Amino acid sequence: NTEWLEALVEQHGNTLLRAASAILGDVQEAEDVVQETFMKCLEKHPVFENGEHARAWLLRVAVNRCKSRLRSPWRRLRAPLLESYPAPEPQQRAAAEAVLRLSPKERAVVHLHYYEGYKTAEIAALTGEPEGTVRSRLSRARAHLKDILKEEET
Repeated sequence: NTEWLEALVEQHGNTLLRAASAILGDVQEAEDVVQETFMKCLEKHPVFENGEHARAWLLRVAVNRCKSRLRSPWRRLRAPLLESYPAPEPQQRAAAEAVLRLSPKERAVVHLHYYEGYKTAEIAALTGEPEGTVRSRLSRARAHLKDILKEEET
């Protein structure tokens, strides 16, 4: 019975795609990660307590798949295709493109905090990193974004 998987794809597919795109900076690679995430879900067939638990589990798997791709030696041998991060408004597009200029680790925490609404403790649980690391990475990312946006204004 794959109806439950179809419901998960419908509910969380876009969220996973946005998160993976933010981390990887490549929409095609992000689509692969989302597909791998749902394949892992089909393979493991976890029992979720509620919709938030399902979302957190799927995001955790997607973030881990992104980390694996970022460590891949193959990735270092090719030039990244930095497509615009999907954003509906021109002002949001400029901010999203600034986010793409951050390092993958900074992009991950910024996306999970600002776009997905997770708190630093939740991001730490999702990424498997200490909460202090997440807070400092978020702080550094904000400073980098501020510098990037100032640079673009001039």
